[in-house]
Amino acid sequence: MTLRIRTFEEYEAVYQESVENPEAFWAAQADTFFWRKKWSKVLEWDFRKPDIKWFLGGKMNITENCLDRHLKTRGDQVAILWEPNDPGEAAKTFTYRELHAEVCRMAHVLKKHGIQKGDRICFYMPMIPELAIGLLACARIGAIHSVVFAGFSAHALADRINDATCKMVICADGNYRGNKSIPVKEVVDIALQNTPSIESVLVAQRTGQEVHWQSGRDFWLHEEMKTASESCEAEEMDSEDMLFILYTSGSTGKPKGVVHSCGGYMVYTAYSFKNVFQYDEGDVYWCTADIGWITGHSYIVYGPLLAGATTVMFEGVPTYPDAGRFWEICEKHQVNQFYTAPTAIRALQAQGDRHVTPHDLSKLKVLGTVGEPINTEAWEWYHRLVGKNKLPIVDTWWQTETGGIMISPLAGITWLKPTYATLPLPGIQPCLVNADGVELTENNVEGLLCIKFPWPSILRTTYGDHERCRLTYFSHFEDMYFTGDGARRDENGLYRIIGRVDDVINVSGHRMGTAEVENAINEHPQVVESAVVGFPHKIKGQGIYAFVICTEAPADDEAFRKEVRQVVTEEIGPIAKPDKIQIVSGLPKTRSGKIMRRILRKIADGTADSLGDVSTLLDPAVVEEIRAGVL
Repeated sequence: MTLRIRTFEEYEAVYQESVENPEAFWAAQADTFFWRKKWSKVLEWDFRKPDIKWFLGGKMNITENCLDRHLKTRGDQVAILWEPNDPGEAAKTFTYRELHAEVCRMAHVLKKHGIQKGDRICFYMPMIPELAIGLLACARIGAIHSVVFAGFSAHALADRINDATCKMVICADGNYRGNKSIPVKEVVDIALQNTPSIESVLVAQRTGQEVHWQSGRDFWLHEEMKTASESCEAEEMDSEDMLFILYTSGSTGKPKGVVHSCGGYMVYTAYSFKNVFQYDEGDVYWCTADIGWITGHSYIVYGPLLAGATTVMFEGVPTYPDAGRFWEICEKHQVNQFYTAPTAIRALQAQGDRHVTPHDLSKLKVLGTVGEPINTEAWEWYHRLVGKNKLPIVDTWWQTETGGIMISPLAGITWLKPTYATLPLPGIQPCLVNADGVELTENNVEGLLCIKFPWPSILRTTYGDHERCRLTYFSHFEDMYFTGDGARRDENGLYRIIGRVDDVINVSGHRMGTAEVENAINEHPQVVESAVVGFPHKIKGQGIYAFVICTEAPADDEAFRKEVRQVVTEEIGPIAKPDKIQIVSGLPKTRSGKIMRRILRKIADGTADSLGDVSTLLDPAVVEEIRAGVL
């Protein structure tokens, strides 16, 4: 059985085989890796508990497959190509041999500071090589990494550290982002005032800015690395041992720690990477995501390195020093596969074609999008201007919880249709159901997107709260994983993701729970209650619209809005700031006290002419008041 699919006919045959005999299919993919001890059973699963195990009894270490097994054949090939924020600063490269040595040295530093197998380490870092090296060093010794995006607030960081009871934080002094130098260690210091489990902090030197220092707790990473050995034997891990925790917003206020395990995640990320992007030996691949999100885990670090690829890691933003930066990097490093977010594409499209056309993009073979469904206009601009009307665009649908890409074209092989993620990858069995859980088997239907059978990189639990995992993903429909997304299947069986059906907003590809944002808004002393919904935003995809009840009318509405946004920034981070804040005297509630969000969504997105039945509201008049004051 081939690991890499080359034709559509082969895709059809492999897909059929993967559905009819999934255990044999995934065992064949797993056989391509180095296992210290082979598994005794491929799969055990029960979605009702949920309890899912892949490659039972298999012993391995993911870093031996990311690094060690490549040393003989591609030791001198570039593994990570790092492009800094400032184009005037030199790029850095790490060959597989150099990366292996750095990972081993950092693994020794972790051990020196008392980190053992099973300990949790929190990363709060800019996009610098030390972040990728740190993740691999954790995996090398069996420690569990938990990366928090370095734009989150100290409060949000502390919440995540405490939930995972992390023993160590690894951060940087600061972060270059565009023309700004952002304090990183300062945020960590504030967070650590309320994190009793933290014993030590390793600090990478990036900006050189002055930082507060707590002797005995804080250590410069570069100083610690100087004397560390370049050889470190990998810890033997069970296939089902925990690899990492990654926090994602849900429909309730508290973020949930999605847990991924070693063996299944390894097999699936490598398989999906090779097939979706059609990676060839010697290609240069670039995913523009931040490692603070799942895309960076799976398709900057693990997937590409497992496949022996050259993966680009970018510190900066797409518009600095101008809106041609992405294309300048593609030309400079002769990038072959380029994977970015629709938000970035729309932002660059708004800057005009002149930033794209001067650059030689002839080495590009594959374009990709991730994080949210792409709109037709952005797809066509991307295809025409960047892809010269000939490159395939892989519009990938997946989630933090799935670990890897689930529905997507395979570049140059499966069909393309603007705004459609198209077809499932081999081994993935999607279905659409109605609200009663009845499967919709025909085409040309819309329904709730579920998955009927486990795949190797499915989440195993939510950290410290398995019941929440069951309730969130497995309790809605019997023997199915519920994605929380609605979808359409067209006459040819192609899937289009419509969007979230729960109280989660997709802002620039980042999921924000409405309850989490509301909790933050309600921290403002003048706020009595708030309700948050998403609304269409031409750059972000969805913006955040907040309806806020105050203790009394603010003296200055704009000053009040500014204060609310500042509170949200402090509680969560700038990414969660509401785009619109409407001050209201009441919210549309049922007699039982439930806010009718569908009404607020329609008001926010400008479709309030068809509100439906509002007779069940406690005070229907409040709807007209809100409509009259819409921003």
